[in-house]
Amino acid sequence: EVQLVESGGGLVQPGGSLRLSCAASGFAFSSYAMSWYRQAPGKGLEWVSTINRDGRGPGYANSVKGRFTISRDNAKNTLYLQMNSLKPEDTAVYYCVKPQSARGQGTQVTVSS
Repeated sequence: EVQLVESGGGLVQPGGSLRLSCAASGFAFSSYAMSWYRQAPGKGLEWVSTINRDGRGPGYANSVKGRFTISRDNAKNTLYLQMNSLKPEDTAVYYCVKPQSARGQGTQVTVSS
């Protein structure tokens, strides 16, 4: 059974940073590209970033480009999202996603003063 467990969310002031983690199990993590999505209150699911299985060529939504960095540690079966220069509009539930397959339960990120 595929399991994705996010952690690292919380309340942060504008301009602050957070690092999200996603612990993956139940599949060959290193064989799959992985993504982060987010859902803001009252809005639909928004793609944030994707990383290839070997960590190369990450892609980012324009809204986070230059502020967020996706990475992975295949030895630890863990996906990360480093979020810097956070803005109130980054407030959302962030999900770790195995494309076309599974999504974690999400971790809340709130950016507010």
